[in-house]
Amino acid sequence: MILVSVFLCAYSPIDKYLWLCLGCTLHALLPMLLGTPVPLLKCWMQVVKMFSASQSSRAQFLDKARQAREERRELKERERAAVQVQALIRRFLCRCRLQREIRREVEDFFGTNESGSSKRSALSVFRIARKLLFVFNHKEDKERFEKLCRCILNSMDVENEPKVWYVSLALSKDLTLLWIKQIKDILWFCCEFLKQLKPDILQDSRLVNLHLTMLVTFTDTSTWKILRGKGETLRPAMNHICANIMGHLNQKGFYSVLQILLTNGLARSRPSLSKGSLTAIFSLALRPVVAAQFSDNLLRSFLIHIMSVPAIMTHLATLTPERLAVIESHDLFHKFILFLSREAQCQDVCVCLEGSHTLCLLGNLVYLGSLNDKVLEEETAHFVGVLIHMLSYCQKYVSQKKSNLTHWHPVLGWFSQTVDYGLNESMPLLTKQLQHLWGVHMIRILFSDVLSKKLLENQEIAQLPTQPVSPQNSLPMKNLFKRAFQKSASVRNILKPVGGKRVDSAEVQKVCSICVLYQTTLTTLTQIRLQILTGLTYLDDLLPKLWAFICELGPQGGLKLFLECLNNDTEESKRLLAMLMLFCDCSRHLITILDDIEVYEEQISFKLEELVTISSFLNSFVFKMIWDGIVENARGETLELFHSVHGWLMVLYERDCRRRFAPEDHWLRKDLKPSVLFQELDKDKKRAQLLLQYIPHVIPHKNRVLLFRNMVTKEKEKLGLVETSSASPHVTHITIRRSRMLEDGYEQLRQLSQNAMKGVIRVKFVNDLGVDEAGIDQDGVFKEFLEEIIKKVFDPALNLFKTTSGDERLYPSPTSYIHENYLQLFEFVGKMLGKAVYEGIVVDVPFASFFLSQLLGHHHSVFYSSVDELPSLDSEFYKNLTSIKRYDGDISDLGLTLSYDEDVMGQLVCHELVPGGKTIPVTNENKISYIHLMAHFRMHTQIKSQTAALISGFRSIIKPEWIRMFSAPELQRLISGDNAEIDLEDLKKHTVYYGGFHGSHRVIIWLWDILANDFSPEERAMFLKFVTSCSRPPLLGFAYLKPPFSIRCVEVSDDQDTGDTLGSVLRGFFTIRKKEPGGRLPTSSTCFNLLKLPNYSKKSILREKLRYAISMNTGFELS
Repeated sequence: MILVSVFLCAYSPIDKYLWLCLGCTLHALLPMLLGTPVPLLKCWMQVVKMFSASQSSRAQFLDKARQAREERRELKERERAAVQVQALIRRFLCRCRLQREIRREVEDFFGTNESGSSKRSALSVFRIARKLLFVFNHKEDKERFEKLCRCILNSMDVENEPKVWYVSLALSKDLTLLWIKQIKDILWFCCEFLKQLKPDILQDSRLVNLHLTMLVTFTDTSTWKILRGKGETLRPAMNHICANIMGHLNQKGFYSVLQILLTNGLARSRPSLSKGSLTAIFSLALRPVVAAQFSDNLLRSFLIHIMSVPAIMTHLATLTPERLAVIESHDLFHKFILFLSREAQCQDVCVCLEGSHTLCLLGNLVYLGSLNDKVLEEETAHFVGVLIHMLSYCQKYVSQKKSNLTHWHPVLGWFSQTVDYGLNESMPLLTKQLQHLWGVHMIRILFSDVLSKKLLENQEIAQLPTQPVSPQNSLPMKNLFKRAFQKSASVRNILKPVGGKRVDSAEVQKVCSICVLYQTTLTTLTQIRLQILTGLTYLDDLLPKLWAFICELGPQGGLKLFLECLNNDTEESKRLLAMLMLFCDCSRHLITILDDIEVYEEQISFKLEELVTISSFLNSFVFKMIWDGIVENARGETLELFHSVHGWLMVLYERDCRRRFAPEDHWLRKDLKPSVLFQELDKDKKRAQLLLQYIPHVIPHKNRVLLFRNMVTKEKEKLGLVETSSASPHVTHITIRRSRMLEDGYEQLRQLSQNAMKGVIRVKFVNDLGVDEAGIDQDGVFKEFLEEIIKKVFDPALNLFKTTSGDERLYPSPTSYIHENYLQLFEFVGKMLGKAVYEGIVVDVPFASFFLSQLLGHHHSVFYSSVDELPSLDSEFYKNLTSIKRYDGDISDLGLTLSYDEDVMGQLVCHELVPGGKTIPVTNENKISYIHLMAHFRMHTQIKSQTAALISGFRSIIKPEWIRMFSAPELQRLISGDNAEIDLEDLKKHTVYYGGFHGSHRVIIWLWDILANDFSPEERAMFLKFVTSCSRPPLLGFAYLKPPFSIRCVEVSDDQDTGDTLGSVLRGFFTIRKKEPGGRLPTSSTCFNLLKLPNYSKKSILREKLRYAISMNTGFELS
């Protein structure tokens, strides 16, 4: 036993100690069982003692026993697993052997002589097909399956061999069910292969044709030879089998397969599907629908899977137009529209399709609509309703900005649904389909009720002679309004809101629905918005007739109706407002793209008097929306409507500011009292702030200037720049050498802080000898310094600024970069100009209109057109560009490219308008872009950095919101004073006299009489410039001229003049002269707005000397 124990110790992994104990135990028990006492009993007792003595040893023993049991169990499991693995391997090897044998048999079957392959019996083909399908693997058996399909198709082409025709097995009682199951499996395997194939690969395209032929052959009995002649009686039963096969395929996902194949082949710039393949696919897709007699379920599947393929209708029209004839013969478009006109079903289809595919379905429906005029006319309401529903579904996911939840779509913009980027190649074709919606043909059909109206005597007005006009505000208003009101009374009634048409009539509801459709299209298809607007404005008579239609709505028409709609949250009101919104969006786009010749002379679409009426309506509508508090709480559609109407209004207003078409005071609101507005502004009332923000032009210009001056004054008080009884403002002192005025001013002022520039600045001049000039600056010296600085920097000879051709107005010079630190210089100029406006100092600096627009920030507006502003830069250049627009021939014959050649200081420099522009020819397709690019380059790109620097300096003094309430001409008046005639009574009223002069002094009486009766308006302007350095009066009158206009009696020359003394004042007052001053000329101190006038003895001498002085421009002296 001990030997056995020792052996087990050596063999078993269990602790040797335990085995020895076990061996000793057995050795002791065996003799006891035999009844023979042994001496080894003592050994047994020792073992027992040992186990009882150590509790830990007992635990170890149990643990090791448990481990032994587990190891034995694991050993058994391993043995069982080994048996199973062996069985599996044997099974696998057996299957592999069987598969090899079957595949070898299949290969032997198809590898026989090709000439006899078509003569194989259908039964043999059936049997070999069963074997192949039994072991079928997509990867390994691809070629064998291809051979099987070819064999089956070949059998179907054999003439007069019924036993060869594969389909003949369907007539066998024993094999019918097995054959049906087999053909279902084969056809579904064809479908699975079609999902994986790429039609753009040549080899794959052949396989596509093969599998499609299989599907076409066995889902329709028309090609089955077995049914010819006497077999015709079997056709109903065979058709039933085909329907059964097609139903099986549909359940398995047949339409999804066709969708994948069509998308792979068509969702690209060039289709890779052949004419035959596309015909087969579409025929297969149509068969279940026709067989089911256009049931809702199959129409739904067809719409979701086939009609949502990008531009499939366009591809059908191009590759296989016969299929479109089939669609028309089945009246499918009509059925689609009726099916989708049910809201629940349309919603279901949209939900099943993500945004891109919904848009593709929409494009295909629009394309079909463009081919079916009759259905479109009969089902306009349903067609429009379906498109609105689908666009609205997409619109829910259109986002205004990029975020982590949005994706970019080339037509929809930022889109919060998942976007299929694989469709991007097909987006140009989709866009072409959608263009039919705003094409002339469909617009004529949809808007037939509006376009059928006649605007009487339009041709009569168009034939009236037009007056020649100049580009800038020079339209002869008298002749213009004479023309405007020569129209007949019937036409004028159309132009003005007259009412009379019930808004709940079928005609009005139809037009409103169409307007809702196009408005929804504009807000959904954000990336092609301009294309849509251009299409809608292509017909010259649509917008005028739509305006006439709007004028006829409601009991009274016009403003009252639409204001009532704003307060009614009904579907009818929303539709009416959508009509107004569409009219405004389209009209704004039209006027924006038309040039001055087309608007003022040719009067395309709108006559000028119509624009006057429309602008009056818009002005009132926007005013009411703001003043009645509607805009304050506006959200969603109401806010969009406001921006639409306001945008159209501002385009008209800015056009009128550049060149008048409306009468004087046309834009003002007589029912708005400026005092009430100012009170509400002081109380921070929201509606007053919104009015000032959106339509400041309804406030008289004088009141706006007063408001501007109040804003400046309030800021000065806030910054502590106004002297009070308790505090004096901080004063900045600068010393300027007259010989280096610009340089010294630039160096000393550019370092000042923004608040210091707005504060009090005192100037001390140093003459050429380095001696300080006499005089104390009480704003007068600074005024002279400012005027001299501005005079120098705006001198074209310095080349910081250039003058326009013709009217010689100033704008930044494109070649100003030759100056060192030229951008800092422009910023300094902006600060000086801003300081002049801030202090109310008028400076005679005439700016070009386009530059003033940039100063106001108008060029950032989406409605801004560079071409419209181009005449203010170069009228000849503008005429040349617009002649390109009107050129009827092939523009490429002119040899133009997208570049601009310019002579820069003797060198010809080529500026590319777009990257690589000098190699891109100008064609009829891109000539409009060329015109806009050229205008933008001349007015913006060339001087972009200079303009930005000047605007930065200007806005550091003048806040942008302060001047936004002015138009470009009004800003010019703010800078340079009023261009009206000088009001001598106002000047006389606010004149201060020194040196003994007074209002009743004979010299003063002579002076005012000469100015009023002897001087021409031009001479009066020269006189004002002689004294104040500016030929224009202050905007708010001479009460706001700082320092006030003054006249002083002088007895001696300026170099001997020491100011007023008691003697000089008494002599002046009593007209006592030291000597006759007949040889002296009047002089002036422009810094003090001071006229120094000798005490002449005769009126004729005064007139002669004064006229000579102002014509020679003497003066500008420091007293």
